[in-house]
Amino acid sequence: MNISQIKAVYFIGIGGIGMSAIARYFLRRGQVVAGYDRTSCPLTQQMEKEGMLIHYEENIDEIPHVCTKPETTLVVYTPAVPADHKELVYFREHGFEVMKRAQVLGILTQTHKGLCVAGTHGKTSTSTMCAHIMNQSAVGCNAFLGGISKNYGTNYILSKESDFVVIEADEFDRSFHWLRPWMTVITATDPDHLDIYGTKEAYLESFRHYTTLIKPGGALIIHRGLEMKANVPEGVTTYEYSLNEGDFHAENIFIENGKIKFDFVSPIENIDNVELGNPVPINIENGVAAMAMAQLNGCTAEEIRYGMKTYRGVERRFDFKIKNDRHVFLSDYAHHPKEILQSARSLRQLYSNRKITAIFQPHLYTRTRDFYKEFAEALSVLDEVILCDIYPAREEPIPGVTSKLIYDQLPPSVEKSMISLDQVINLVKERDFDVLVVLGAGNLDDLAPQITKIIEAKEK
Repeated sequence: MNISQIKAVYFIGIGGIGMSAIARYFLRRGQVVAGYDRTSCPLTQQMEKEGMLIHYEENIDEIPHVCTKPETTLVVYTPAVPADHKELVYFREHGFEVMKRAQVLGILTQTHKGLCVAGTHGKTSTSTMCAHIMNQSAVGCNAFLGGISKNYGTNYILSKESDFVVIEADEFDRSFHWLRPWMTVITATDPDHLDIYGTKEAYLESFRHYTTLIKPGGALIIHRGLEMKANVPEGVTTYEYSLNEGDFHAENIFIENGKIKFDFVSPIENIDNVELGNPVPINIENGVAAMAMAQLNGCTAEEIRYGMKTYRGVERRFDFKIKNDRHVFLSDYAHHPKEILQSARSLRQLYSNRKITAIFQPHLYTRTRDFYKEFAEALSVLDEVILCDIYPAREEPIPGVTSKLIYDQLPPSVEKSMISLDQVINLVKERDFDVLVVLGAGNLDDLAPQITKIIEAKEK
């Protein structure tokens, strides 16, 4: 199907952060956009206000009439949707063009220069940072992001002039194999999604295959020291980066009074005195990768310096809601042990003399089963850990797999407890936390606005 022939696009799982970005792209292009999701949320409610037709019941009769013509309707679905979903089955049986979200992004990387960011963790912050640098520069970009940019209040950027498209490359279900990057960053390859891959070796092989898809003349910007072995095509340049080593890295790092500055070292041109507008220690390394990609694609030193200083972060990525001498409260999407370890270490670095409490909601039974020891090890960097029940997402329960697996592995040095999700608000009302972070990719974050109001009321 030629994208120019499409009159309507129907999304199954439209409320997903990546799906919603593509939905907004088609809406801006003038197509009718409709879709299904399991539950209403602030994001889907906002999309309805923007003009999308969304329903929350798995029901063929709810599909708008304009989306019932195979010759002019594109159907996009997320891999998290089960194969027997009634609407998905209907579209497949009636001759519609049905694509995964990643396939649609793949088409865009064939018609644009795709600047993709892949990796177990860090890809949302890195891609959003790169997109902001490029967007406010003379180069410009389109972007499809895995989080809501605080600079733009959305997860996509649309440019009619720029040939570049920044994409968060998702390894779940091998989705990133549909992409054809012009350049790509690989941030990390710590095994994840073992319910899909089965083994660490299969996970690493998936990333190796991804590197074969880079277009000749492009580049791979890979984190130094990763276990996976790249296999780039002839004509692709490979660069390494890290915090303080590699072709691209940081020097003269200064962290004090909530500010972070450093010098960017590059084989193209060094940039002195870079200030992080979102001053979180892990963003130094993410920023190195983002700046490398932007610099390789024509952004000047001044544009990069200004982009980094004005970058405000991503919702749910080390997202401060309250930050003062009495209380600190933030939300973080971290849901893999390495992400949680980075988040915990950043908090410890920022608040070395304060008590740090995490309320953590594990995401997926399989991930908890595979990494409960690693979760406990990462969380043990903090002073107190409060565990909620596992958020199942697409999975059915696994006998014996609960949050208690993590609880039992936490060392005696950590205060620990277990509560249900509906007990969280009362706990926050009863306690007076010093530094509090809610961690996880589930629905615990839905409580963040209420928690913020409770803490603010205490300060008054």
